[in-house]
Amino acid sequence: MSRIAKYPVELPKGVEASFAANQITVKGPLGTLVQPLDGTVTITEDGGKLNFAAANDSRHASAMSGTLRSLVNNMVTGVSKGFERKLNLVGVGYRAQAQGDAVKLQLGFSHDVVHQMPAGVKVECPTQTEIVLKGADKQVIGQVAAEIRAYRPPEPYKGKGVRYANERVIIKETKKK
Repeated sequence: MSRIAKYPVELPKGVEASFAANQITVKGPLGTLVQPLDGTVTITEDGGKLNFAAANDSRHASAMSGTLRSLVNNMVTGVSKGFERKLNLVGVGYRAQAQGDAVKLQLGFSHDVVHQMPAGVKVECPTQTEIVLKGADKQVIGQVAAEIRAYRPPEPYKGKGVRYANERVIIKETKKK
């Protein structure tokens, strides 16, 4: 059995989990998240804790029990506290500006890049070179951050581009004659 699946997921106050035919729904103060289930994992609820176990002795069922436990734990954290991802713009003239449910980026192209946010993701720009993404779904937040970073990833010679707040870019030495 997966080692991760041995630990139960605690439901904080204000968070409810319900099981339907092939999905688990987690409701909390910051929203509702749904995760599809397959028949390889059994979930039981007792006293505000969710327990996960493999339905059979196969390796796939054992792996999926740990995976599903992690996904449900992220759902519980998302609907109770939320997730955020920070991006920094490094480069002369690189700017970001939040416009409702979109972010307008000036990244050295001949045009501005406008990235539309999906439902459930809020964007803030505390300064012109910082972007903060907030939401309940960890997977969606990470995907949006990767899409924004992909417009201008950091280059290895000067380090210019869009990078995660905790990302360290290794700078290469320039070519010598």
